[in-house]
Amino acid sequence: MSFIGGDGVALTGDNEISGISIQTSPANRAIYIDSPEVDLGTIRLEHLTVTGVVQLLTRAPNKVLSLDLSDIDIVSADARHYPERPMKYGVNVYQGALTIYNFNPEAESRITLHAEHIGVGREKAPVIGSGIFISGFNDTAGPVIVDKLTTTGVYSNGMIPTGQPNLITGGIFIVYGVEANEIVSLNEVKTYGTNDMVLDVWGKVKSWVVKENVTSYGASGIGFVNFGDVDYFKSEKTIQTYGLGARGFNQYDGTIKDAYFEQITTVGNGSIGMQFSKPVGNITIGSGIKTLGAKGQTLVKGEIVELNADAISVLHGGLIETLTIDGDVVTSGDHVVSYHVNGGVVQALKLGGKLVASGNGAKPAVIEQDGSSDTTGIEGYLS
Repeated sequence: MSFIGGDGVALTGDNEISGISIQTSPANRAIYIDSPEVDLGTIRLEHLTVTGVVQLLTRAPNKVLSLDLSDIDIVSADARHYPERPMKYGVNVYQGALTIYNFNPEAESRITLHAEHIGVGREKAPVIGSGIFISGFNDTAGPVIVDKLTTTGVYSNGMIPTGQPNLITGGIFIVYGVEANEIVSLNEVKTYGTNDMVLDVWGKVKSWVVKENVTSYGASGIGFVNFGDVDYFKSEKTIQTYGLGARGFNQYDGTIKDAYFEQITTVGNGSIGMQFSKPVGNITIGSGIKTLGAKGQTLVKGEIVELNADAISVLHGGLIETLTIDGDVVTSGDHVVSYHVNGGVVQALKLGGKLVASGNGAKPAVIEQDGSSDTTGIEGYLS
């Protein structure tokens, strides 16, 4: 099905689309909801190849919607131009090539979602805006309940100008008001632009397993950033970022109970490997962490700040119950720290490798608490 000069298929509720290709201009909506119904019943989309945005957004009077999505391939889309954008932490978020959005704050409004084998974009030909975007109205109203989400390849580029402090996107963005039971990323997730978060959580996730690499190529990108509540996260391959201020993992709000990272590598000044400013549970790193950079500018909560490319940074307010590192923690930039506890707390540290700092004036470990610095107990791991 082809649509010239406008949007594509409008859904009114209790609809099913299966086994076809739908093409609009990338900035138009290939599939969208346009209905006055309170109860939209079940919308089922399966075995689709799509050019254009798939925007499943509900607003008053829509209250109830069940979504069943499977085997959807969004080849090309541009989601930057839609005005409904979540805002928190000093930033606004662009919608995605696939947008699931409960924009109704009324009591009992709800979207439930089951989605399997969802892919967006292509290697070196990403969708524009976010990739997969799921959001409720806010933290307390208009929820989206995700039973299961599995993704194939996800490739996105927000096309945000360098230095823009208040716009972000996500390759897979679980925004506020979302409660996700299970997410499995079967193939790689990759972002290409400034302020693109590859994986981002503002909501709640019980389990997220990432089977392949997570990659960011843009300035101020982050491989995985968590502002929400995550029970379990596992990255089985490498989280890798390339660009000024592009970090591997950040815990800025909320918490994560149990997380495994096989490997984190960052390339760029200001590109921290892992940073914690809130309490978390058990963090395990398999093959190790490596940063290749020194001091540089990056985006933090809507402001451009300067950070050193430390490999591990635990700030005031950050607490890690157990930090297990089986491989080496390596930095190569000048005046950076491989293991930097800067006012935070690591209750138990289990080191299987070395803490290595090869840059001029760099240090393998700095532990600063109560105005003093002490590395007692880990001297044998410093290099």
